[in-house]
Amino acid sequence: MPFDYETLKIIWWGFIGVLLIGFALTDGFDLGVGMLLPFVGRSDGERRVVINTIGPTWEGNQTWFITAGGALFAAWPLLYGAAFSGFYIALMLVLFALFFRPVGFDYRSKIADPRWRSTWDWCLFAGGFVPSLVFGVAFGNLLLGVPFHYDDTMRMEYTGDFFALLNPFGILAGLLSVAMLALHGATFLQVKTDAEVARRARAAAMIAALIVIGLFIGGGVWVANGIQGFRITAMPDPNSAFMPLAKTVCTAAGGWMANYVRWPATAAIPAVALLAALGSFLASWRRLALTAFLASGTAVAGIILTAGVTLFPFIMPSSSHPASSLTVWDAVASQKSLGLMFWIVVIMMPVVILYTSWVYRIMRGKVTLAHIRDNEHGAY
Repeated sequence: MPFDYETLKIIWWGFIGVLLIGFALTDGFDLGVGMLLPFVGRSDGERRVVINTIGPTWEGNQTWFITAGGALFAAWPLLYGAAFSGFYIALMLVLFALFFRPVGFDYRSKIADPRWRSTWDWCLFAGGFVPSLVFGVAFGNLLLGVPFHYDDTMRMEYTGDFFALLNPFGILAGLLSVAMLALHGATFLQVKTDAEVARRARAAAMIAALIVIGLFIGGGVWVANGIQGFRITAMPDPNSAFMPLAKTVCTAAGGWMANYVRWPATAAIPAVALLAALGSFLASWRRLALTAFLASGTAVAGIILTAGVTLFPFIMPSSSHPASSLTVWDAVASQKSLGLMFWIVVIMMPVVILYTSWVYRIMRGKVTLAHIRDNEHGAY
């Protein structure tokens, strides 16, 4: 085994982060484009242009989400069980919202009825908006803590409900997620479209960037001053296998700032996220489409990394029984499992990235109204 157990635990924390960022960077702009569809496309032709910017690649992007779910199950089985139990209704809401996307893409243009097409346009909007909102609300509630606990036989009990997730901070985090992915989708549309669609996407990107900056700063101030953070006060050797109840955890005002105090360099991550969002605004204003898209992607990655660094080593804190909180150290699979999966990831991840890059190279270029007219029956 090339790594000890503690190192593998940290490596897999990084792998899960890469998968989540990969999902947000690829399928994230798909969700953003779906949210913007009814607003940046005014005519049927313009809306078909918008849909066809993501139509050829959205299914491949969706696999990042599926892979992230599989990785959670394999690497962090306790988290998988707790999250899919506690967030069951929220996750089902995401699943049913995502159903609108394949059906909407395939059937929207089958009937030349304005009401039929408009209905599917709003379904595609819901398929982008609802998952973006729910993912953000879920991350916000992780910082607040989730009401669950384990008994002495390690049976998990969740004592909250769906509506408790819709608290003020959770909603703020959800709106940040919506604005973040809308920004990423709008900058993608600037790259892939022209004329009026690109102009409206540029305006949407500038508005979304300002909202992202405001909500991100507001959320950071809230986390630093108004939310109880979690701290591990005692636990077994992190290089060993142990159950969550073997540690002790306390809460403290401003506790989520501890990692930034311990590792001052990590403060660069939220700073980069803010600067990238501002850069995306400025690049959109100056009509630098590709620069705006790269900046929005950097902002997305920076915001997700900020959440991860703030939580570390926690991955699902418990608000009702802090000792039951799940961390990088105690929610993981066995050392042998993590070691075997490490090599699978090292071999397969570059293949996936290279294949994805090749697909986008093949599908490069703008989608225009002329393209839609020339491919009336072949385009979405």
